[in-house]
Formats: sequence, C-alpha cells, structure tokens
Amino acid sequence: MKPSLLLLAACAALPVAPAAATSYEFVPAPQIDLNRMYRVDKVTGEVTSCQYGLQESAGGIGQTVCFGAGEGAGPQTPSEYGLVASRHTREAGVFRVNYRTGEMSICFVLVKKEQVVCTQQGKPGTDGASDAPLTGPAPGRAGASATPAQGGRF
Repeated sequence: MKPSLLLLAACAALPVAPAAATSYEFVPAPQIDLNRMYRVDKVTGEVTSCQYGLQESAGGIGQTVCFGAGEGAGPQTPSEYGLVASRHTREAGVFRVNYRTGEMSICFVLVKKEQVVCTQQGKPGTDGASDAPLTGPAPGRAGASATPAQGGRF
C-alpha cells in the first residue's frame, strides 16, 4: 500500500471532533406583564435579553427588541452558569448563578441605556459577606423590588 493511501486511511479512521458550540439557557422575566426573555451563555456567563416591542406603524406585527450585555453582564470567568427567575410577579430581573462556585448576581435591563446589567457576584456564607450597603426594611433588602421599574412602549 502506498504511504499516502495509508495516511489517508489513518486520517479517515480518526474520530471527528464536533465543532465547538456555545450553549445557552433561556429564562423569562418573572414580571407577569412583561414579555422579556433572558439568555445566558452557560460557559462565559454573559447575559443578554430580548422582548416584544410594539410597532407603531399601521399593519405592523411588532418587533424583537434586544439588549446587549452592559456593566457586569459581559463574559465572566469560564465556569458553569445558569439563570433563575424569582417568583416575584413584579420583578423584571433574574439571578445569574454559577453552579460550580455558588456565586450569584442579579441581572436586569436598563431600558434607558438599552443594555443588560448585573450586580457584582456574591456568595452567601463567606467571611465579610458583601461590601454592599444594607438598606431597606430588612438587612440586604432594598424594598419591594430592587429592580428599576420596567416596561413602557417601544
């Protein structure tokens, strides 16, 4: 057998590696009157969001309005990330969780800036807890909802 045919046969016998594919997780915002979905890259933790927007022109069916990653919502240290929605019916944000470290942050859309932003990642039970100021009626709680009011017409 010729060496070139032998090399070709050996290459054909090698397993074909699948193309590197990014995997995403999608979660709706818990707010009952908001048509918004969040997306997280399960490896990098980058969070983006899209929602339905009304189209004012006659006969329009609407449009998909998307918000890119802003402050804190961009790629994080590679790990295993997911999104978790709270059960607050007036909450427009979601939690980004790191399943490997237990850290989490809250992500929401700043409509005026047209971007998704996330708080700094925190982890309960660590020494020195969080450096964030504790405000509101209960420690660590800013009030009825820490997420700015959302919605409005586009």
